[in-house]
Amino acid sequence: MLADGREELIDDLVLPSGRPVLGWERKPHGWCRGDACVPASRSAAAELPPAPGTAEPGIDLVAFAQMLDRQVVVDLEEGVVAVGEPARLSVDEAPGFTLGDDFTLSARRGTKVALVFWASWCGCRYDLAAWDDLHRELREYGFGVVSVSLDRRAEDAEPWTKDLAHTALVDTEGRVAELYNVINVPTVVWIDEDGRIARPQDTMTATDTFRSMNGLSSEAATAALRRWVRTGESGLSGHAVREHLRTPTDDERLARLHGRIAAWLFRRGRTAAAGRHLAKAAELAPHDLSIRRGLMPLAGVDPFGDEYFRLREELERAGVMIYRPLPDWHIAD
Repeated sequence: MLADGREELIDDLVLPSGRPVLGWERKPHGWCRGDACVPASRSAAAELPPAPGTAEPGIDLVAFAQMLDRQVVVDLEEGVVAVGEPARLSVDEAPGFTLGDDFTLSARRGTKVALVFWASWCGCRYDLAAWDDLHRELREYGFGVVSVSLDRRAEDAEPWTKDLAHTALVDTEGRVAELYNVINVPTVVWIDEDGRIARPQDTMTATDTFRSMNGLSSEAATAALRRWVRTGESGLSGHAVREHLRTPTDDERLARLHGRIAAWLFRRGRTAAAGRHLAKAAELAPHDLSIRRGLMPLAGVDPFGDEYFRLREELERAGVMIYRPLPDWHIAD
């Protein structure tokens, strides 16, 4: 089972009722995880009577996950099930996550944070040093950059993260990309001191290395960032932040899980099965380059080669935007 950024071995899709399920434990009044509880009446459909010849009731994993608004993809033939994150992306509270050895987003409360999503398979890798310079410049104002690589292999990101002052993470399972609905890189999300999203998914660059290709001004983008850090002015009203927040559709959420299973299968050399899940992800979310391009290295495909440019042409013919900058920062003072 692939869930919550971990792998867990399970014997069946019906789990013994005495064990925690996705971090939730059965109490007399329902299922609880920390201070949150789901009443027993709501979980009844997922709780099964004892199977013939057994004394213990069971928990239907798929029904239980769906009760929590978590999507599930099951591949019985390959013996793998992937469980997605709850669909709760909101400007009122940036999704929390733990990644790496000891990083927890909640520990950054009280400071402004720029989550910078990038990958070694994107030209935006060349911007990482410039983001680090911004981190060094602005940290005295209570600001920090947290970069998140969407590489599926941590070693692919390593050459680009050496000697950085900011926290550099690698999201090999795509969980943080799922939480923030990141469909391409570079994407940047601003989070304020209270843990609220001050600027939703925005295509921002820190250098003009690829301006001829993306048409984006790093000077205007970094000016907007500096203004926000120093004055609190994000360039967007509260209403505009909500309007521009890109929340995932059910199909996009399912595509993430097919992509996660594809990555798991590619790593084990089961390329035919991985290809089927990748094709399903592309069918469900053809615009999601974080899946389609992000899995190219695992599939043995050059993410800077002909196949990527064919993908770009496909999306451009369909009117799908490759880069999605928000409409205000380019007029920053």
